[in-house]
Amino acid sequence: MEQGNYYQTIETSAQAEFKDRGSRFLALAYPIRDTDDFKKIMAAVKKAHPKANHHCFAYRLGTDGNTFRSSDAGEPSGTAGRPILGQIDSRQVTDVLIVVVRYFGGTLLGVPGLINAYKSAAAMALQVTPVVRKPVLKGYNLQFDYTQLNEVMNVVKQFDCMVLKQELQLFCSMDIGIPRNRLTETVMRLEDIKNLALKEVAAISA
Repeated sequence: MEQGNYYQTIETSAQAEFKDRGSRFLALAYPIRDTDDFKKIMAAVKKAHPKANHHCFAYRLGTDGNTFRSSDAGEPSGTAGRPILGQIDSRQVTDVLIVVVRYFGGTLLGVPGLINAYKSAAAMALQVTPVVRKPVLKGYNLQFDYTQLNEVMNVVKQFDCMVLKQELQLFCSMDIGIPRNRLTETVMRLEDIKNLALKEVAAISA
């Protein structure tokens, strides 16, 4: 996992197929934001492939790399989920889910054969979708008077911040993501704005 000011992910879904002795391994890669995305996608995949023998998966979320899960979904322990997760990690990507749907072909592949099949299918899916580099953002909440909106937006634009949520009334509240590599100068500029209240909120990714 790439620590620091940037992280790598995918922005488009992709699929690839690996075959071995009659078994088909269909790998589906998706960009996801959270576990809710994961649940929705898994439900959709199972609905689209109801006759598949296994729906194995792995995902990693967040820029700290600490949120991940993998499942062998009925395959022998360690033969599916872990090899899929291994491919996500070897590409150093996060906010990524890979589901590998297996249609059994009648011939048992054995543990080494299964590990190779799930690993190969996951690798192929990641090869056909571009990896993008994004800035790691630190979340801040700003409270200010509506008359200061232009001043605030000038700083937001100048330092490539991302507006995540805003309520613009006489008194405004805005959640922004500040790129980590420009954090100090951005916070200094925001603190220069009179009567603006600045508070750190949960870290987020672009």
